[in-house]
Amino acid sequence: MRTGIGYDIHPLVSKRKLVLGGVKIPYSMGLYGHSDADVLIHSIADALLGACGERDLGYNFPDKDPRYKDIESLHLLEEIYKIISKKGFFVVNVDSTLIAQEPRLTPYIPEMKKNIAKVLDVKVDQVGVKATSPEGIGPLGEKKAIACLSIATISKRL
Repeated sequence: MRTGIGYDIHPLVSKRKLVLGGVKIPYSMGLYGHSDADVLIHSIADALLGACGERDLGYNFPDKDPRYKDIESLHLLEEIYKIISKKGFFVVNVDSTLIAQEPRLTPYIPEMKKNIAKVLDVKVDQVGVKATSPEGIGPLGEKKAIACLSIATISKRL
């Protein structure tokens, strides 16, 4: 068994949709990035890549490549899943914590978990997604960004 961690943060900006875990969340701002900037999926992807000894998401899908402009991050996670599967690994579990002052994310977590479980070919209870508030501290608390920290455990197929 192997474990990896991932972290991602993107600034909040106007005129962008907010997408987390593949779920479009109604909010006045969205996350800035080359793709849909889904910090939840990006942090899970980096955790999985790290667990199997691969380089990070930005290396595998560079933001200078026009093919990834505005791409749904769930599609990137599908590609990451193919990478770890080709190396003989399967996902044991992933666990993530979203950090955001606003919006309230708890109502959207069940759908996020379903989306992630489907892509990673695991049961929903093998996917943890939690949300916490930074309690008004720093850029996250000032509603300037949303961040996510993830851990993933994988194992070799026998």
